[in-house]
Amino acid sequence: MAGPRGAKGEQGQLTPANRFAIDYLGVSPELSDYVTTFYHFRCDDEKVSDIQPAAIGHLSLFPFGEGEMVLPEGGIDPSHRVNLLTPFSRAVPFRVDGPFHAIGAALSPLGWAALTGLCAKTHGNRLYRADDWLDSALFETGHALCTAYRAGQKDAEQCVAELGPAMLAAMQPLKPGHPELIAATNAWLAGDFLPEIDVLYAASPYSRRQTQRLVERYFGLSPVALRRKYRALRAATLLSLPSLTMEYEAQIGQAFYDQPHMIREIRLFAGRTPARIVDPSSPYLTEMLNKKNLRQVGLPIAMDEDANDSQESKMA
Repeated sequence: MAGPRGAKGEQGQLTPANRFAIDYLGVSPELSDYVTTFYHFRCDDEKVSDIQPAAIGHLSLFPFGEGEMVLPEGGIDPSHRVNLLTPFSRAVPFRVDGPFHAIGAALSPLGWAALTGLCAKTHGNRLYRADDWLDSALFETGHALCTAYRAGQKDAEQCVAELGPAMLAAMQPLKPGHPELIAATNAWLAGDFLPEIDVLYAASPYSRRQTQRLVERYFGLSPVALRRKYRALRAATLLSLPSLTMEYEAQIGQAFYDQPHMIREIRLFAGRTPARIVDPSSPYLTEMLNKKNLRQVGLPIAMDEDANDSQESKMA
């Protein structure tokens, strides 16, 4: 199998754009705090290669396809029928023997914590066999849905209709005060490209040390590293839009020391240089950078409104 382009380089071939399809499926109001979006991804090629950007956690069914993900610190994790993609701190390549179909849920930090109970820092940067970590009823549902999908007995929407309630039933409450800290961290991240650290500490009911520890537990990174990651992902998301005002281009530029710094950061977290973010040969990357996947730790509010307008104009 040809090696995919990694976050440090862009050698090798990725699967062409016209071979991919991805649909976003609705999230029920009961799950909206826990799941940013459900998705249905398909590629029927024999070999599939692409890049997973630095990501939030995912619960993903692979009814078709077996592959592997190259880990940031070295090594490889194989895929499974029911997968738990833990939060990633940088972009990583993956490859799959196809056809490759995935039905999954992108988890908010609250959803990750409630569903798994795992520390995002300790367990970050891994592709886990969900059976080893999740409620047995949930992964049994996942396996049954993979079987039904493969047999043509259920489509993606029917699978999501069953997967969602099973996920909700597996959710466990967090300690009092912790959901509020997660919400405060989300709001802090969404407020600016490079928000002041002291603003987060001022909004937290905990000490600076406790706040840092809890942010690492639920987001996988310290506040300083977390804002760095989302600065790059938001910049990549905005640069992937069909149009961007000069004002916002200037704000992106001001968020980094200089252009080489911006290029390095976006390559590290998104897996591409800015010039290649809208490359039609990287559809998986483009979809994973979709603003839906940054909804709860998303674009600065004013920018998100303009991004929505731009996307809606494109779809009209």
